[in-house]
Amino acid sequence: MTTSPELEDLTLESMRDRLGALKGRERVAERLLASSAKHSFDPDQELDWDAPFEEGKWFWPPELLSLYDTPLWYDMSDEQRIDLSRHEAAALASLGIWFELILMQLLVRHIYDKPYTSQHVRYALTEIADECRHSMMFARAIRKAGVDVYPVSRLHQNLARVFKTISTTPGSFTATLLGEEVLDWMQRLTFPDERVQPLLRGVTRIHVVEEARHVRYAREELRRQMMTAPRWERELTRLYSGEFARVFSVAFVNPRVYSDIGLDRKEAVRQVRASAHRREVMQTGARHLTEFLDEIGVLTGIGRRMWRQSGLLA
Repeated sequence: MTTSPELEDLTLESMRDRLGALKGRERVAERLLASSAKHSFDPDQELDWDAPFEEGKWFWPPELLSLYDTPLWYDMSDEQRIDLSRHEAAALASLGIWFELILMQLLVRHIYDKPYTSQHVRYALTEIADECRHSMMFARAIRKAGVDVYPVSRLHQNLARVFKTISTTPGSFTATLLGEEVLDWMQRLTFPDERVQPLLRGVTRIHVVEEARHVRYAREELRRQMMTAPRWERELTRLYSGEFARVFSVAFVNPRVYSDIGLDRKEAVRQVRASAHRREVMQTGARHLTEFLDEIGVLTGIGRRMWRQSGLLA
């Protein structure tokens, strides 16, 4: 006999972890659908794509740039620093599209065998529509900036191809949160920053507002999975999590950015890796996520060691 989503909610809501009682899928989805109805945007209509960029404004906050506070940074002219921000913003937008393409495929897999009329599935489809708009918005911003797309390495492209094919549900949602939350933290600092180009501020504002729902959905589902999945699946999730953190930390800045603005690529990469400021930025951006993953039992054993190796966890 098939259990209705509502009855399943009542059965599981009595379960608790360190964060408290588990919330029912349908109740969470209903709230997120209501938020989607009130706070969704069409970037093509919402943003002024025809306005020229403003002279002297950044494309990303300087403190969030990979080379900030390195010896190379102090050797660069103001014009070269702003150009770095233009290329790094394009590289991050390219990375964002890559993440969202993976996320959309994982979400489709997640709902494939769920009740099609449930609110949980309806919200997943709503999120996929959001991610489609985000990917098109990021691509349009890259074109507007006059910069080529920065694809991830072939190794990371193929690793992701394997991951999204074989990943279990909790592994999928752990990777989803890693792809969303560090960028979200950076974008929350970007959209109110008046030093940044208005178009980029608008892009990040839309993404932050809509991504908040996606993070809530993924967090609630990952909590559910870590409480109900078999032990082998939870252990595999810890390994997935650590390996994806290592991939993410490497893929976060494309080294081609440096040579594209006239810097020595190897030296720039060396200085970024040695930068205490950069390490603090990445760990601060990941802290909200790592605290959550620790609370629900993902950051244990070898997985925790892999997170430390990634540089995202102190």
